[in-house]
Amino acid sequence: MNLILDIISILVNVAWWIIIVQVILSWLMMFNVINMSNDFVRSLWTGLDRLTEPVYRPIRRILPDFGTLDLSPMVVLLIILILDSVLLPAAYRATAPYAI
Repeated sequence: MNLILDIISILVNVAWWIIIVQVILSWLMMFNVINMSNDFVRSLWTGLDRLTEPVYRPIRRILPDFGTLDLSPMVVLLIILILDSVLLPAAYRATAPYAI
């Protein structure tokens, strides 16, 4: 059971970093440090958007419209933080008596 929890923990950390990279990339594009005419930037942005959009979409439906300010990445990061710091350790403790 700990193997499954370890895999979930790794996936949670990967998701955290994917969202952080996407947020930084969006800031760089917003302030014209990099632009979408670069093929690498465009492909990186498209890939990150395809990974994160299914997670953001339900949260965007719930959050009020703030115009150009998108708070869904922050909400997802908070959910990931709660999952990683509260739920996963509790799951580890719950499975500890069954460890061999």
